[in-house]
Amino acid sequence: MMAAVWFAGCGGSAPEQQYVRPVKAATVHAVDYVDKDFAGMATADEATNLAFKISGQVSSVDVAKGQYVARGALLSQLDPRDVQLQVDADRSLYEKAASQFERMKRLLEHEAVSRQEYEAAQTSYVQAKSAYVNTKDLLVETKLRAPFDGVVERTYVDTYERVQAGQTIVRIVSPVSSTVEFTMPERSMSYLADTTTRFFVTFDNYPDRRFEARLDSYAKTSSDASGFPVSLKIAKAEAERVGISPGMTCSVTMRTAESAASVVGVPLTAIYAPASGGTYVWRIADDGVVELQPVVTGGIFGRDMVIVESGLKAGERIVTAGVYRLREGDRVKILNP
Repeated sequence: MMAAVWFAGCGGSAPEQQYVRPVKAATVHAVDYVDKDFAGMATADEATNLAFKISGQVSSVDVAKGQYVARGALLSQLDPRDVQLQVDADRSLYEKAASQFERMKRLLEHEAVSRQEYEAAQTSYVQAKSAYVNTKDLLVETKLRAPFDGVVERTYVDTYERVQAGQTIVRIVSPVSSTVEFTMPERSMSYLADTTTRFFVTFDNYPDRRFEARLDSYAKTSSDASGFPVSLKIAKAEAERVGISPGMTCSVTMRTAESAASVVGVPLTAIYAPASGGTYVWRIADDGVVELQPVVTGGIFGRDMVIVESGLKAGERIVTAGVYRLREGDRVKILNP
């Protein structure tokens, strides 16, 4: 037996040297928290569609889209001539009824008219006065004014157009926004009830600045399959100082605590999902040989991470790039530190 082994070793060809594949690797770490990112947008804190309370012909639209307006600023006017004619007519009736009522009071003092005639004159006076006051108020309503400082988001009518009472003329929004809205999938809704969940907002216009936000409200029903609307608030003072305005796009980060000690996170590139089925990672042994390790994955978090709920432990090393080029038992050389 010894001779046979020596013969084979001396007379045979040298054994083929195993190829060592270069790979990138990472050490698995336990996850204390998970960041989930969503696309969001700043929305107006205040927004309103403004309309005239009376019908009429538009005589002017005094603002344009994007224009800043102060509270009380004139936005649009109706032609006041028809209303003014009615004011003049009602004033004439009121003055006539007031004069008649004063006359009846004097006559009643001298018992020259009956109490019934006096009360009829009094009723006519009260009705005429009420009609006159109401018509004067309508004259004020021919001018549409801004209820708060804001920006004109849109105008809906043109000069000389005839409009009906309640028809939208102008929409204005608050110029600074401390409200951020985004849509959340159903699987993440449970985190909203957790008081440890935190939110951060990064606006595309200010990529180096991160705003902490608080949960303001969220819908418990969804009108379509896109998800559930969620509303956040950032500090008003910060929004004003930076100049956050409605329509600015942003990234919303929801940070959730992970209490299970066995939960770890790995890069998405470490996941090996062959056509035959299953989900795996390549675990690197101390001798540099890789072995296929089945894992159970959870949700994606951050920009390129995935939760591994079972199959890995903190401290183990795994391949993070080139997972589809490896075979069971391959020896690897780690390129990154």
